Amino acid sequence: MLTQAPKGTRDITPEQSHLWHYMEDAMRAACAAAGYREARTPVFEHTELFLRGIGDTTDVVQKEMYTFTDKGGRSVTLKPEGTAGVVRMLVEHKLFAEALPAKMYYVSCPNFRYEKPQNGRLREFHQFGVEAFGAPQATVDAEQIALAWDLLTGLGLTGLSLHVNSIGCPVCRPVFHERLQAFLVERLDKLCDTCQERFTRNPMRILDCKSPDCQAQLVGAPRVLDCLCPDCRAHMQTLQETLTRIAIPFELDPGIVRGLDYYTKTVFEIIAQMPGGSLTVCGGGRYDGLTEALGGPALPGVGFGMGMERVLMLLDAQGKAPPLPPQVQVYVCTQGDAARDAALPLAQNLRRAGVAADCDHMGRSLKAQFKHADKCGARLVLVLGEAELLAETVTLRDMRTRQETQVPLPALTEAVLACLAQGGLTPVN
Repeated sequence: MLTQAPKGTRDITPEQSHLWHYMEDAMRAACAAAGYREARTPVFEHTELFLRGIGDTTDVVQKEMYTFTDKGGRSVTLKPEGTAGVVRMLVEHKLFAEALPAKMYYVSCPNFRYEKPQNGRLREFHQFGVEAFGAPQATVDAEQIALAWDLLTGLGLTGLSLHVNSIGCPVCRPVFHERLQAFLVERLDKLCDTCQERFTRNPMRILDCKSPDCQAQLVGAPRVLDCLCPDCRAHMQTLQETLTRIAIPFELDPGIVRGLDYYTKTVFEIIAQMPGGSLTVCGGGRYDGLTEALGGPALPGVGFGMGMERVLMLLDAQGKAPPLPPQVQVYVCTQGDAARDAALPLAQNLRRAGVAADCDHMGRSLKAQFKHADKCGARLVLVLGEAELLAETVTLRDMRTRQETQVPLPALTEAVLACLAQGGLTPVN
C-alpha cells in the first residue's frame, strides 16, 4: 500500500524526533571532545567501492546490497556501511596530506541492507561512526573504544559488555587459516552450504556464521590469538594495557571476527543484554590495508559503527529515554478578529528574539486555544482581546502558577524573556 512505509523501514515521527536530537547531540559532543570532525558522504557509491572494500565473500556483498544500474549504465549501490565511503572521500580529496591522524565521524548516516526485518535489524538503518587514519598505535584503538563506551554509559545505559579480539594481519592470518582448515576438514560436511564455500576462500568467515549447527562444529577450534605474529601480539598487548589504564572494562573474546573483510588486528563489539537476548550495539576495529586497497596510500585506519536505532531500543527498554520536550514556550491566545490579526506579528517578534512561540491558526474559541496551548507545553500564554488592544497591553499568564500580569505591548518581548529566564511568574502569597 502507498500509505505504508516499505518493509524494513521506519518513520521518525515528530513525537520521536527529540530522541534522535538527544542522541545526536551526545554523539557530536563526544566526538568534539576527542578531536573528531564531521564528514558526510553520498547515500550511494559506485558498486566497485564495496566489492573491493568490504570483500566479495561477505554476506553484505553476496546477499544484502541494494545495487542497481543508473540511467547512465553505471552500477551503483546504496551504501551498506559507512567506512568505505569515508575512505573513498579521504583518497579523492587527499585528506591524508593534512596533519595526521585524520579523525572524522558521521552521525545519522543512512545505510541499506536487504535483510529479514527483525528486532534491532532494519533494511534502512542509521549509524554513528568514527574513523581515524594515519595512526598505527593501539592507543587510537583504545581512544575510540573509550569514546563509544563512555558515550553509551553516559546516556545512562547499563548491562553493557565490551568484547575485544585480534584477527591478525596478512602476515599471521594465513597461519590461522591453515590451522582452522585442518580442524574443520573432517567436519566440513556438517557445515552449512555458505560455510562450505567459505572453507577455501575465507575460512575465518565461518567463525561469524550464526547457524547453531556451524557453531557446534567450532567448539575447540583454534584461536586467532594463538597465531599472532610478534607485531600483532604486541599491538594487542598495548591495547589491553591502555584500556586498563583508562578504566574501560573488557573481556577477550576469540569469537569476535566482525562481518567485513577489511578488518586487521583489533576487532571489538559492545554488547547489551535485552529481555530477548544479547544485542550488538557497536562494533569496529582496525583496517590498516583498506586505503591502499581503494587506491590510496598505505595508511593505517581504525573505526567503529554504532546502530542508532539500537541505541534508541536500549534507551527505551531501560527507561532512559528523555521525555518529550515542550513544543513551544509561549502561545498567543486571541479573542476577536482584530486581536487575531495581531497574533502572528506578536508571535513572530518573539521568534526573532529567540523564543519558541505559536498562535492559533484554526479559528478556535478562547477556551480551546488555552487547551491547545497546554497541550503544546507552553509555559506562558499571551491573552489578547479587544480590551487589551484598546489599552495597548497584553495579559501575560503563567500556565503553571496561574499567575497573570498586564504588560504594555512595547515591553512585551523584554517581559517574556525575563519571565522565561526566571522560570515564570512568581506566585502571589
